[in-house]
Amino acid sequence: MAISPGISRPFRVFVAGGSYGGLAATVHLLDHCSGAKAKAAAVVAAAELQSPPPPQPAPERVPIEVTIVDERDGFYHLIGTPLAYASESFASKAWVKFKDIPALKGQNIHCLQGTVSSIDPVAKEATVIDSDTKRPSKHSYDFFVGATGLRREWPSTPRSTRRKNYIFEAENQITAMASAASHGGAVIVGGGAVGVEMAAELKMCMPSLPVTLVHSRDHLLSAEPLPDEFKEKTLELVKEVGVEVRLNSRLKSSKPVEVEQAGNEIVPASAGVELEFEDGSTMKAGEVVVAISKAHPSTSYLPAACLDSEQYALVTPGLSLQPETGVANVEDHFIAGDAARWTGIKRCGTAMYMGTFVANNIFRRIQRTMGKKEEDILKLLELAEIPPMIGVAVGKKGVSYWPGQGTVAGEEVMEQMFRDDLGFTICWNHMMLGISH
Repeated sequence: MAISPGISRPFRVFVAGGSYGGLAATVHLLDHCSGAKAKAAAVVAAAELQSPPPPQPAPERVPIEVTIVDERDGFYHLIGTPLAYASESFASKAWVKFKDIPALKGQNIHCLQGTVSSIDPVAKEATVIDSDTKRPSKHSYDFFVGATGLRREWPSTPRSTRRKNYIFEAENQITAMASAASHGGAVIVGGGAVGVEMAAELKMCMPSLPVTLVHSRDHLLSAEPLPDEFKEKTLELVKEVGVEVRLNSRLKSSKPVEVEQAGNEIVPASAGVELEFEDGSTMKAGEVVVAISKAHPSTSYLPAACLDSEQYALVTPGLSLQPETGVANVEDHFIAGDAARWTGIKRCGTAMYMGTFVANNIFRRIQRTMGKKEEDILKLLELAEIPPMIGVAVGKKGVSYWPGQGTVAGEEVMEQMFRDDLGFTICWNHMMLGISH
């Protein structure tokens, strides 16, 4: 494979965030730079013409170096969290250390565990705080990808940033849930997507465990801009798997169950929590998980001028920073995933989709820098507005909604959107993480 002439050094790409958006951008950009995308496009074009592909010159390889920085030591399948905290075998599968991902094993790929504290768009330099030493280091780049997403709290995401600690965390949570059966069962507070899926996965993995889902509103997923039909179908499926649902029940307080021992001394029981709701009702549970948290954009490293009032990054349809922000070199700074101010519900599918757009548009910038002819330069990919759409896994069935089709539910939806591992295999394959470059 020929190396492009006239290039004195590899193009340097700095990726903040090693999840769906960041990894999709990285691996698809590597594909562009290896010439694989161009070769595949020629084969597809020939197939459409129903003729064999014409002889192709050796694909031109563009040298590139990618630095990925993430607070975790690997890729964690975030949307699989409800299953990871109910199944030890899946918990092990859901987190893959960066060093064990085939697509990231090239000598031109560097994965660092740390936090991006700031970037200098003028100098094109990022500052990283190492997770172990807490010392800062500076990294120069030609292109920047911000894919740090939203700052979420447990149980939406693990507390741990290292795989070995996460495995212990998941095992302890699963053990606690299993032992909750003799003390009233498990209660999940919060009827959003995480709460719904966590309750359903617990019931599927531990059929004898009483599971109650508590929500303060009259519909599940009440915070999402989705039709009532979808929310009602979700409720129906949750009840179908054997989860008890309490709607319009706002939690007021919780405290350990107390027992009276000899001498009239009141002490905490060995297990159990007493919940009190605002309507005065109470219930006991062996384990309680509060699945209510507001996610915030993880964008503090970006210049304030390119953030809106909620700290989302202001981007163009091509996913570069908006010129109106006044930030230097906006055309070389891209955002992929949940950190971007864009329409639609925040979803991993959208993040991966945005990552492929970012890869295309960075390679387009590289082609221009290399002086390619206009007809040989990739077309700019621009993101259209994304309407509300969602898929939720409920036991062995899935329920989805998107405009044009409406609400659909059933085992075929589960197979299409999640398979049997809450979408891990689908996402892994889409990001081409199992393919060496």
